[in-house]
Amino acid sequence: MRDFTDVKKILVIKLRNIGDVLLTVPALRALKETFPKAHLAVLVNPGTEDMLTKNPLVDEVIVLKRKEKKQGLGDKVRGGLGFMKNLRAKGFDMTVDLTGGDRAALTGFATGAKYRLGPDPEGKGFKGKRYLYTHKSPGPAAMTHTVLSNLAVLRPFGIDTRDLTVDFFIDSEDEAAVDKVLGTSINKGIKKPFVHVHPVSRWLFKCPQSFLMASILDHIAESGLQVVLTSGPERREAALLKEIADLMKRPMILLSGNLSLKGLGVLSKRAAFFFGVDSAPMHIAAAVGTPVVALFGPSGAFDWGPWDNEAVKSLSSNSANTLFTPYKKRNGVQSFGTNTVIQDTRDCVPCGKDGCNGSKKSECLDELDQKLIEKILDEYTIKYGREAAAYTEQ
Repeated sequence: MRDFTDVKKILVIKLRNIGDVLLTVPALRALKETFPKAHLAVLVNPGTEDMLTKNPLVDEVIVLKRKEKKQGLGDKVRGGLGFMKNLRAKGFDMTVDLTGGDRAALTGFATGAKYRLGPDPEGKGFKGKRYLYTHKSPGPAAMTHTVLSNLAVLRPFGIDTRDLTVDFFIDSEDEAAVDKVLGTSINKGIKKPFVHVHPVSRWLFKCPQSFLMASILDHIAESGLQVVLTSGPERREAALLKEIADLMKRPMILLSGNLSLKGLGVLSKRAAFFFGVDSAPMHIAAAVGTPVVALFGPSGAFDWGPWDNEAVKSLSSNSANTLFTPYKKRNGVQSFGTNTVIQDTRDCVPCGKDGCNGSKKSECLDELDQKLIEKILDEYTIKYGREAAAYTEQ
């Protein structure tokens, strides 16, 4: 650590989506280990806070106050200024921008913190943005996982950790909430080993055709494992899940939008393994230690693939984990620990776009090799399904 003195209060700014917030945990650990007596707060978007609640690394989770659609312009301005005034009054000594957007840069500057760390904009964003930071880090190398990209903002300044685990915290209260849903919905819970399947996303371009997914889920059910389907509460996402369920020929348990984010973690932890698309529940399942099989389309596995906590525990030195790349190929089938990503190998994958030619549908997902997917799922069923069955019988 260099250049930093008397750091008592730190604000990390991560104004992104659910999975993005979860993958900040190693960076938060680096800050807490470097400044163990400092109060560590994290500013996040509404609906993402459960990724960090109950985490002992985090002293405070602050949810950004969003403007109400029905508010007039004056109320919106006053609300925004009031929020920033309250944030500034907290007296942060350091801010860390793990978002990279203009709002995060301005928010960090507005706190009045002495030290303001963030990624070098390198010409992106508004003119003069780079001057809002006191410490700028160079961008990460190509094909760097998001966990390591977050750490890359801190490492040039001597803030680091050897522990790269991504922890997601659930407790007996979360367990009880899931038990209540299961008891109400399916006659006192799930009676045999099951697969937690989250086959949808609010980003529809991350979802393959419904009939393809339904056929694959029938294949899982034929193995003897129970299929438990979940989705988020968003209307289009829930409708897509029901469409898949209606196309299935085998019995399944449908929990469309019935569980909180913590509840999804509880369900995944109890499952033999997780199967689904590139989504926040995929990251949650990996964080609670459940083996994951994930279908990827436009996103790169090299920066968004499911993290494996056990696999990274062998990386005991900072020099080793600085160079670490969990998913080394551009596309195709790749594994990291107990997690496997299945992705098309065509030249345009991953493109990072929201579907082909503005269609919001991705051909690379719709045309995945069903037999290949089923073969990999069979391997997981044999290995992890039997382990779950043995555990259930105890």
